[in-house]
Amino acid sequence: MYLTPEEKQIGKDNFNTAVAYGLSRRDLLKGTIAAGLVAGGGLGSFYYGYGKSLGDPLRIGVIGTGDEGCVLLGAVNPEFIKVVAIADIRPYNIHRAFHGDWYSDAQLKVRPGLMAKYGWKTEDEARRHVKVYDKDYRELIQDPNVEAVVIGLPLHLHAPVAIEAMRAGKHVLTEKLMAKTVAECKEMAKVAAETGKILAVGHQRHYNILYDNAKDIIKNGLIGDLHYIRAQWHRANLPGRDSWAQPLPPGTRKGEKGDDKLAKDLENWKKQLAKAEGAEIEKWQKKIAQLEAQIKDKLVDAAKYGYEEKVVKDAAGNVKYQASPLEELIRWRLWARTGGGLMVELGSHQLDAASIFIAALHEAVAKDKNEIKHIHPLTVAAGGSRSLFDWDREIEDHLYCVLEFPAPGYDPKDPLGRLRKIGVSYASINGNGFGGYGEIVFGTKGTLILELEKESMLFKESDTKSRIEIKEGKGGPTIDTQASAPGHAAAQGAAAIGPDVSRGYREELEHWAWCIRNPDPKNKPRCGPEVALGDAVIALTTNIAARKGMRIEFKEEWFDPKRPETPETDPEISKTA
Repeated sequence: MYLTPEEKQIGKDNFNTAVAYGLSRRDLLKGTIAAGLVAGGGLGSFYYGYGKSLGDPLRIGVIGTGDEGCVLLGAVNPEFIKVVAIADIRPYNIHRAFHGDWYSDAQLKVRPGLMAKYGWKTEDEARRHVKVYDKDYRELIQDPNVEAVVIGLPLHLHAPVAIEAMRAGKHVLTEKLMAKTVAECKEMAKVAAETGKILAVGHQRHYNILYDNAKDIIKNGLIGDLHYIRAQWHRANLPGRDSWAQPLPPGTRKGEKGDDKLAKDLENWKKQLAKAEGAEIEKWQKKIAQLEAQIKDKLVDAAKYGYEEKVVKDAAGNVKYQASPLEELIRWRLWARTGGGLMVELGSHQLDAASIFIAALHEAVAKDKNEIKHIHPLTVAAGGSRSLFDWDREIEDHLYCVLEFPAPGYDPKDPLGRLRKIGVSYASINGNGFGGYGEIVFGTKGTLILELEKESMLFKESDTKSRIEIKEGKGGPTIDTQASAPGHAAAQGAAAIGPDVSRGYREELEHWAWCIRNPDPKNKPRCGPEVALGDAVIALTTNIAARKGMRIEFKEEWFDPKRPETPETDPEISKTA
């Protein structure tokens, strides 16, 4: 966020000082972590208050083992979860589910595969423990050994598969966004209530400890009155170099030679294997096996599973691009029928974080000290464009919006009270990744920065040069500047947070499993149907505003799972050209 390395270090030291001071999970951070009792990444159970293991791990099936599905597999803690089945129609996804993603060290770290996770030496051994359903996910849902399912499918399938699973007696954790429409989200919430099944949605920032610490810092008044949040997610994707336009197997496009990148890579990698020595031999063998599985995707009859051909025409009716059903399957994020674009895939996380922070501010001044889960926005104005890409997609490559949330004291009936608002600006662009992604929270006493979901920085007002000291005054904790470096408390806070911060995937899976094993009305996922519905309303309404180029006022009934009204069917929005 445009800070020098020295300024970043000062900000991180300041944040750790605030944490160690006791503004977040005091006893845990001073005792459990310092004693090394949760070495190996088991922080979530201590931090969020659920048990360190289940004794009887939850038996789950994973439906959809693509990019996000394999991330969730990589986050599984065997003390909580036993993966007994997977379902996917793509050979590439099934291969990665077992072997991990060997295309880069970074990919392998987050997608290590089931064999590494459970210590199985071969895929044959792994398949003796994990059933593979490569024809019909419904077979997995009907498997009596499966107690619960994780859904990592394209967005348009979240609702139908989750509803079918709950009605078959399975608990569900689905990747975000909850569903493609607000009506589908409400139906999912309704079915969860009717069946008594636990439904969780993967907005993992609810389980990211840095975000929870930031929430506590806001709640305790350390940065003063939160009055503005700026967030962004910038990526350097360009035509011919787009992470959402994954390479297609040769012959995928009708009437064209097709994308031969995979075939060329295979030829080149086999040459690399022939020259490799030592440990490099295994590396190239793993990469080649993965690439051969990716090429086998050409055998999938995507139309059989409901994927559709795309014929894109210009204003004169000339065909500019033609995509097969297999391309819609592989590149589902690029098409309106199957995906939700930048706001759903990226922006929903950050607007969710904004509402968490704003809820913390409201909680700080509320008479009823029960935790406030979500604050609903008042308005959104948005715009979007496809400035860089041409005909090979329907979603925008740039999106920008401004939302207004109610601040404490907001009163629409009072001339001054109706102006008590908190502004949130957000942008997600392609073509230039400068600045990366993160959130900046502006308060009257300090500024809080969260970057890449793994670094948090705290500054006194706009001062990025001074280290801070926390002092207790009559009005609560305050920031004072000091010339010296932070003392033992800050170091203790740094140790508590750790150099490799969990993004929350592991913790959301653990807590979901723990809630299922410990049924009680009090044991609920931190992002259950009502919270997830709120995130979906924000993201999907922002998409409508961007695509119609309009300002929309949110209505409370959209956020109520028991009410039928939705932004998609609102007459005031529908009549707008």
